[in-house]
Amino acid sequence: MRHLLLLDIGNSNIKIGVLREEEILGTYSLPTRLDSTADAWGLRVVQILGLHGLYPGDVSGWVACSVVPPMSELVRAAGERFCSCPVLFVPEDMPVPLENLYARPHEVGADRLVAASAARTLFSSRSLIVVDFGTATTFDCIQDTAYLGGLICPGLYSSAAALASKTAKLPTIGLDGLQGGPRIGQSTAESLRNGMVFGFASMVEGLCARLKDCLQPPVEVVVTGGPAKTLVDVCTGIDHYQPDLLMRGLVKTSLENAHLLRKGVLV
Repeated sequence: MRHLLLLDIGNSNIKIGVLREEEILGTYSLPTRLDSTADAWGLRVVQILGLHGLYPGDVSGWVACSVVPPMSELVRAAGERFCSCPVLFVPEDMPVPLENLYARPHEVGADRLVAASAARTLFSSRSLIVVDFGTATTFDCIQDTAYLGGLICPGLYSSAAALASKTAKLPTIGLDGLQGGPRIGQSTAESLRNGMVFGFASMVEGLCARLKDCLQPPVEVVVTGGPAKTLVDVCTGIDHYQPDLLMRGLVKTSLENAHLLRKGVLV
């Protein structure tokens, strides 16, 4: 295996990682642009590879998980044209080693399965709750080697943005830097900031406590996603903070399925 490109294609951003053997050389986040083209994405990737002294021919495959089907097609076309290599998606082309117990397994977001698989590899507790803070906040439950399902709730940043855009007197605010307990807000910005951060902290604490009653102990809570760092210091009951959980899952899946990349090499 030479180098791989890893892509986490989300509704707000696409995170790109450059992998050499088992080492991630660097990660980059770009906005998800549905009005872009395969050529535009291919040229961005060429630029990223150049930062590491690499050429398109040095890449033996692209491995992606996507919750945005139109972007999936753009990414596939970009990889095949610019790197002349297979572009494989998890779990469609590469399986994850978890039994999917969703009533309709195909409805589970690829990112949720990849993050769950990574958490199962990293932590040994019989049951895990993976909380992923993204455009939505997802709670995913794993017991032994089975993905049981979970919950989908509003996202922290998207909720704050929605309030600011729909109400004339509520400002756009930053949500970082709060510690300890909530303060009684004495301005609109302070009220909104404390309400959003500690409201979401209470949501996480309450839902995890209820979900633990549905799982076999011991149960650990793993959090990931950009907004997670805002809540780690103010939320009780979090056992592990893994900001790169999904990338770790893509690395694991890629290494375990290297034969599929070799089989799919374009000629």
